[in-house]
Formats: sequence, structure tokens, C-alpha cells
Amino acid sequence: MSGAFLAGLVAGYGVAIPVGAIAILILGLSARTSFRVGAAAALAVATADGLYAAVAALGGAGLADVIAPAAGPLRVAAAVVLLGLAGHGLWRTWSAHRSQLPPTTRTGQGMGTPARAYAALLGLTLLNPTTVLYFTALVLGRRDTADPGAVPVALFVAGVFLASASWQLLIAGGGTVVGRALTGPRGRLVTGLVSSALIAALAVVALLPG
Repeated sequence: MSGAFLAGLVAGYGVAIPVGAIAILILGLSARTSFRVGAAAALAVATADGLYAAVAALGGAGLADVIAPAAGPLRVAAAVVLLGLAGHGLWRTWSAHRSQLPPTTRTGQGMGTPARAYAALLGLTLLNPTTVLYFTALVLGRRDTADPGAVPVALFVAGVFLASASWQLLIAGGGTVVGRALTGPRGRLVTGLVSSALIAALAVVALLPG
């Protein structure tokens, strides 16, 4: 059971660490309004990640008996998908680093309260199809998170939520000083490389015999 929770933590950090438009938006909200607004936006992102992880885990549990005969090839396919996501993230990180384009975002005048910030960021994050693809590939690649028991699924989702929430809250609480460091060229390069490395490591784990 602890393995499912740790898998959720690693998966959550893998999807949360890259500093992109959502992270920049959280930083802008926190700097322009207050930490409460930034924290609400951060928790909205973590909620979306948790929902996607739950959908993937529950779907994987429901298909466990059906796909059992093809478990080996499916683990290989899952590893390929995860490696593709890692490679795509690495390519985007390196391309953005080489272009040296300054990040741009609009902080939105309609998100000045915690409730509005939460609703807006939840909707924006749920529109990202890469997240559900990432979690689905990961669940199919791991036997413990595809366990039909409710406890492993809950632990996996809890790990994803806590990892995502802790990272997004760190960004929200960093203020303008840490915000400049993370969203600068060097910070974006480092976070992108770390995320790609985590996802690639998860692909290797998916190939290991369970």
C-alpha cells in the first residue's frame, strides 16, 4: 500500500514540476493579489491532477481482469508512452531554453478572489489532455496502482494530490523573488529536465517485473 502512495508522489511531482503557463499564472496571481488567492489557484491545479489520477486509476482497476492476458505488452506500451512524454517534455524544455523567449501570460482581472481563482484554474488545468494520458499510461504500467482494491487507488490519488499541492503552493508562496528564479531561462530548463527525468524513471519502473 505504501508503494501506491509513493508511486502517486513521484507521479504527482513528475506532472507538476514543469514551470509553464499555469505556474506563471499562479505566480502572477499571488504577486498581484495575495497568497490566499495564489494558494487557491495552486490547490485547484492539485485537485485537477488528483481527479485525473483517480479517473485513470479507477479505469485501470475496471480493466484489470480484461487486460490481464496482455499485461506484459501493455506494460511495454505504457513505458513507450511515458518515454514519449518524457522526450516531448525534454524537447519543449530545450527548445524554449534555446529560443530564450520571455514567458508571457495574463493574470486575469476576474480572479481576484480565492473562489474565482480556484474555479478558473481548475477549469484551465482540466483542459490539458496530456495529464490524463500521463496518468493512464502510468496506471497501466504499474500493477499496484491498477489493483482493484479501493485502498491502493486512494493512496495513489492522495500521493498525486499531495505532491502536486506541495509544489504548486511552493510556487504560490515564493513571491516575486522566487518567481523570477523559477520562470527565468535557467529555472525553466532545470525544472523541465527534472520532470523529464522523473517520467523516464517511471517508464523504466513500468518495464520491471512486478
